[in-house]
Parts: sequence; C-alpha cells; structure tokens
Amino acid sequence: MTAFILRRLLGTLPIVLIVGIITFFLVQLSPGDPAMFYVSADAPPQEIERVRTQLGLDQPVIQRFGFWLGEVLQGNLGISFHQNRPVLTGFLDALPVTLWLAFFSLVIALVVGIPVGLLSALRPNGLVDKFSTVFALIGMSMPNFWLGMLLVLLFAITLGVMPAQGYDPTSFWTGFRSLLLPAITLGYSQAALVARMTRSSMLEVMRQDYVQTARAKGLRTPVVLGKHAFGNALNPIVTVIGLAIGSLAAGSAVVEVVFNLPGIGRLVVDSVMRRDYPMIQGILLLTAGMIIVINLLTDLLYAIIDPRIRYD
Repeated sequence: MTAFILRRLLGTLPIVLIVGIITFFLVQLSPGDPAMFYVSADAPPQEIERVRTQLGLDQPVIQRFGFWLGEVLQGNLGISFHQNRPVLTGFLDALPVTLWLAFFSLVIALVVGIPVGLLSALRPNGLVDKFSTVFALIGMSMPNFWLGMLLVLLFAITLGVMPAQGYDPTSFWTGFRSLLLPAITLGYSQAALVARMTRSSMLEVMRQDYVQTARAKGLRTPVVLGKHAFGNALNPIVTVIGLAIGSLAAGSAVVEVVFNLPGIGRLVVDSVMRRDYPMIQGILLLTAGMIIVINLLTDLLYAIIDPRIRYD
C-alpha cells in the first residue's frame, strides 16, 4: 500500500506540472493589460509602463514563466497584483468558506441521493422510481445559478426566513444559515447524480445469486440491503462521490458569485476580472493538487470497502 501511494504521488508531479504550464500560458495570453486596471483611465503611457515594470510584465513570457516555475518549486506562488500579498495567504483566507460550502453540499448530496437511489432500486418503475427519475433529470439539467436565484426569491425575498447573500462567521449557526441555500443549490445536482448511480449499482447487485439466495431464505429486506447488497454496490457510488467533490470545487465559483460568498470561487472570478495573474495561476494550481489528492483517497477507499482489492 505504501509503495502504491508513493507511486501515485510521484505520478501526479507531471500532471501538476502540465496543469501549471497550461494555466500560466492561457492566463498570459488572455486579452487585456493588467496594468490598465491599476492606473487611472487618463494615465499617461509613462505611468502605464511604470506599472507594467513594477508588476514584472515588461519581461518576455518565457522569462516570466521560468521565474514563476522556479518560485513555485520553492513553495512561493507569487504576490497578488490586486491584494498586494502572497497568493497562498489569499487562498488560505478564502479556503474555509469553500470547504464548509463543499462539506454541507456533500452532506446534502449523500443524505438525499443515497436513500432516494435505494428506494428506487427496491421497486423499479414504481412510484418512487418515477419520482427519482424526475428528481434526477431536473437536478442534472437545471443550472446552479438559476436554482440559486429561485431559492433566494422564495426563502429570502418572499418568505424572509433566510439571508439572501453574504457570509456571517459570527457563530456556527449564523455561518450555517449563510451557507444553507448555497449548499442546497450546489448539492442538488450532485444528489441527483448519486441517486441515479446508487439505483443503477443496487439493481445490478440485487440480481446476483447471493442476494436472491438471501431473499429465498426469508431474510428481511433491510438485512438483505444492508448486509448483502449495499456494501457490494459501494464502489461505483464512491467513484461518483469522488467526482462529485471535484465538481463541487469547480461549481462553487458560480454559486459563490450568486450568493456573494468570500470563497475561492469568488476569489477566482474577481481575480479574472482584475487580470490578477499570480492569484489565478496559484489558485488553479492548488485546486488541481487538491483534486488529485481526492482521487488518490478515493482509490484507497476502494481497498477498505472491498477486501478483494489490493494495491500491494
């Protein structure tokens, strides 16, 4: 197991390097001059050139990339143009909000998706199964920003029971209330995906001979599901959950903008609007690393769930 983990970690280094290269050059080739965002509209060319020199944009792209890569290898992601502080500091300040949002969204996806999928698999083509199909189609088809605005309109504006925007970290309860609507918005689509995968995986397992034998022995349905079927259907579900966590990280940008949350997604959007190259590059690189670690943990979880899987 240790050798497998080391091989996987070493194998991720080229991936992170490729992500860094692509990110750097795509950001550098994007239209717009970052210096124009930090001077007045009627600034003379000399002032603009001075700001470009101050930001290091007067050097060739290849030279800037070599300098940036060298700093990254030393653990330095650079200084933000807009915030004028280390990129890592800005990332860590915004990280807790995004992590809490992802956590609550994942809880909603699991608490809703797995039971709905199990009930659908118990009686295929029944009433619950048809409801599950409609639930999943809506969840996977409706854009996050549209669902978010509908929730704000209903619970914040019409009923007035939830905050419309912003994040209040005064206490756990106020923070939870601030993140509840965004978590529902982000978790609904993932709950739909988990429900469909749970149903599909359970239907496949329920057709196996050992499950049919357990039923023939007269075992109760909860025992058959919990002891014989669900454990053997977990691997595909875990795979979807691992992908869902990556999707939560990617989809949080839209939700954080809609609900005005000071998380990583909002930070990326603001950095793109201000052409804050170091912040964009640093966040994308760190996010890629987080997703790689999540995929590794998902692979390791397979061996815990299914004893037949060995990585020795």
